[in-house]
Amino acid sequence: MKTVKDMLASANAEVLRIDTEAARAMMAEKDALLLDIRDAPELDKTGRAEGSHHIPRGMLEFRADPESPYHDPALRKDRPVILHCASGGRAALAGKLLQEMGFQTVYNLGGLKDWKEGGGPVEEPLDQGM
Repeated sequence: MKTVKDMLASANAEVLRIDTEAARAMMAEKDALLLDIRDAPELDKTGRAEGSHHIPRGMLEFRADPESPYHDPALRKDRPVILHCASGGRAALAGKLLQEMGFQTVYNLGGLKDWKEGGGPVEEPLDQGM
């Protein structure tokens, strides 16, 4: 029986972790997709990395599969994908999943805080007004 700890260890061993500087360079030079897999309420609360694309973790398989009616054309197997979540755990697991689905170039940026601490610009959350 696998535990979350086991699954994270496996994912972290298979999905390369990169920093903000490397992510920004890949986005500029290789059209890499910065993919935020947090849930919508997290984005509403904390904002998002500038230039990121959002697909909640729970929909990733459906958005990644070209045969799915929910496919997102931003996810292409020939395009580098850089994942992030809040702290890096979900991004690691999602990266391993994308590799299993045939995505060749997948990276884990970690969390939004890593992006911010590395100097990555952030789109602040919308003012809810109340």
